[in-house]
Amino acid sequence: MLGWALLFAVVALIAGALGFFALAGVAASIAKILFIIFLVLLIVSFLMRALRGGSVV
Repeated sequence: MLGWALLFAVVALIAGALGFFALAGVAASIAKILFIIFLVLLIVSFLMRALRGGSVV
């Protein structure tokens, strides 16, 4: 998931540099949403491991 967010961030940077501002905005929005989903899933994963008594590191 983090890989997809980074890919869309790179696409947004390239599109912005080339002047495709609408495409850059869409790609940046997708990257932001995917990054937030990644963070939520990461926190849930840490909490589930902690509740089971496992190591979170």
